Amino acid sequence: MKDILIVGIAGGSASGKTTVVNRIKEFFGDGITVIGHDNYYKAHDDMTYEERTHLNYDHPNAFDTERMIEDVKKIKAGEIVDIPVYDYGAHNRSHKTQTIMPQRVVVLEGILLLYDAQLRDLMDVKIFVDAPADERLVRRIKRDMAERERSLHSVLSQYQDTVRPMHEQFVEPTKAYADVIIPRGGENHVGIGILRSFLEQKLKERTKG
Repeated sequence: MKDILIVGIAGGSASGKTTVVNRIKEFFGDGITVIGHDNYYKAHDDMTYEERTHLNYDHPNAFDTERMIEDVKKIKAGEIVDIPVYDYGAHNRSHKTQTIMPQRVVVLEGILLLYDAQLRDLMDVKIFVDAPADERLVRRIKRDMAERERSLHSVLSQYQDTVRPMHEQFVEPTKAYADVIIPRGGENHVGIGILRSFLEQKLKERTKG
């Protein structure tokens, strides 16, 4: 599919990436596929649940990025791929897979999506969703307790021990690789509108080419 557009959306945990992705999905409708970097968290079947809860999930080594690179290459070539599925409740990769169909727009999303050079090179547009640290923490607490079966204590401990230091060390610096930066995350309706127009133009250019 020569007209396929690969869009990378990165940013800190709970910065509003999902909201931005959903706004893009609303615009492009059925012609969009979304793949989360979180799906590629490494499997740890050899560990107990307690051991898995203490892993650092915000370090680049937590991800099987090599497999994601290979899957994205296949999608760019028009192939159907089965990607991993991550179980947040179990802190482990599940034994299920998700079938991904190539579409005219493929959105890749994740906190460290812009960290790996090989993965960046597969993207036509690189976006960084930005938001203040305090807002990201509040959103993370609400999300993890409601959607990921986490306690307030575990969310705060993880944020202090790994999320914040890893953000400063690995996530924030990748902003330099972004083509587009959206401040205030998903609340920036004007910025999201401009982004959608930009993506539509890029897609038209690729289709004509």
